[in-house]
Amino acid sequence: MSLPGDLVDRILTLPPDQAWAQVGSHAWSVCAEPVEQDPGGAAVARDRSLHALDLLLSGAAWDLWQHLSGSVPAASQALKDWWAGHPPGRAILLLDGLSLREVPWLLGQAEAHGLRVRTAGWRRAEIPGDTVHFARALGVPTRASLQNDGAGAGFAFKPARTECTDIPFQDCADLVGAEPDQVFWHPWPDQAVHQMAPAGKGLPHLAREARDKLRDPAFWALVRRLAEGRRLVLTSDHGYAATGLFDDAPEAQGLYLRDLFKSGRSSPDRGEPGRWLPPADLVLASARLALGRRRWKCPGGYPTLAHGGLSVLEMLVPFLEMERMN
Repeated sequence: MSLPGDLVDRILTLPPDQAWAQVGSHAWSVCAEPVEQDPGGAAVARDRSLHALDLLLSGAAWDLWQHLSGSVPAASQALKDWWAGHPPGRAILLLDGLSLREVPWLLGQAEAHGLRVRTAGWRRAEIPGDTVHFARALGVPTRASLQNDGAGAGFAFKPARTECTDIPFQDCADLVGAEPDQVFWHPWPDQAVHQMAPAGKGLPHLAREARDKLRDPAFWALVRRLAEGRRLVLTSDHGYAATGLFDDAPEAQGLYLRDLFKSGRSSPDRGEPGRWLPPADLVLASARLALGRRRWKCPGGYPTLAHGGLSVLEMLVPFLEMERMN
């Protein structure tokens, strides 16, 4: 699907912060609409409808990525600002790898489970978009540091009680104590992203699982428990790319990307970027990142789901504030 001409003009001509606001608004408008059909088919259709936006951001507007960190607040910093702006009675729920694709279920199910969505929008992942960099931005070495109230003195949200666990949602609510401040990090859906990355699975399977998980009363029992007497923010460390829907890179470019990234989408190598213009990769912050919707041949096959590169649904994540209704 092509982009509206006026949207293309705004992205190409507005200052970077305003251009990124246009990018985020368009992606949100595509992803946040209620899903009325099979979630697998809807997810694929929506991903394909954003192909032109990613093509623009890896082509004529590729330089906007250089301004991402100064134009879109990081979810980590937005959490810190929100925390500092409210008294005790705060809770954060981190769903690892949650993308804008899952927003319809969160918006559509909240009220039925006694919750009001106060604000809903997007922020950005860390650069690169992976769990470790996000955890470090929160003041802990890994997400596992939050397990059983284990966050150390450097944690950004002291004196919150913390938890990180991969147990089923039906058992999670019992881990939320009575302390006024809580931070809970669950590895879903990132676990599912990696489990469903082999060929033959991919986005449709993940979308159906997300529909089931985010309509399950067990998930909402956790959300309600966290929001009991607390204001709650639900967000994510990074999104993910449906790389199974990406286009194959030209042969020379594909060999270059394979040698650099293997079957991933980021690398700590900060040498000179490739010779192409528009580029196939960019060096930002602490890493080199694959740019746009490119995939390449590699031993074992390129995964159908991945994260760490520069595409809209990898780098923009949901940021929702909720509260319980009386």
